[in-house]
Amino acid sequence: MRIAQDYWRGESAARVAIEHVATVTLTLAQRLRNRQRLTLDDGSSLGLALARGTVLRDGDVLVARHPGHDDLRVRVRAAHEPVLRVTPVSSPWQLARAAYHLGNRHVQLEIGEGYLQLEPDPVLVDMLASVGGVQVRQLKAPFNPDLGAYGGGHHHGHDETFAEDYALAQAAYRAHEPGARHEHSPKPADAATPDARPHPPTP
Repeated sequence: MRIAQDYWRGESAARVAIEHVATVTLTLAQRLRNRQRLTLDDGSSLGLALARGTVLRDGDVLVARHPGHDDLRVRVRAAHEPVLRVTPVSSPWQLARAAYHLGNRHVQLEIGEGYLQLEPDPVLVDMLASVGGVQVRQLKAPFNPDLGAYGGGHHHGHDETFAEDYALAQAAYRAHEPGARHEHSPKPADAATPDARPHPPTP
């Protein structure tokens, strides 16, 4: 199985001709995960092992390299998913005020030209109604929140965690293979700690 451990963003990704690459459509939750098995739009599989903290964006190109073979390039497409779109009633100031109050709630927020987008939340709908001056409607659209410094840049998987990330991606792939055995054992006492990570099965 090919493993994508590198990706291109911005101008580098834009130079890749769309007709020469495969595509994969991912929700925001999937684009936040750095190690997983992906199902491409053509039904084929690809392992993902990117640097921790990488967030994929619509238009990024994943690169899977294998000695003696051509690079596999896969363009990322943001899936249409339920979002709330916030627009001002009459003034951009109203939208800025709504963004301020949403920022105080630490929600993931997409800031577009004349609109804000966030994940559906009835509590936030009520809050925006009390703030006033904006319209809120639910629709399905790509969700690309502004993640600031956590959005990453051009990363390479060949860092100090690459070997571990690669093994985890391989293990995730094997776990979904037909006939794979799933053995369950008691969790160790520290299994719930934030630093606890699963290890690939011993061949």
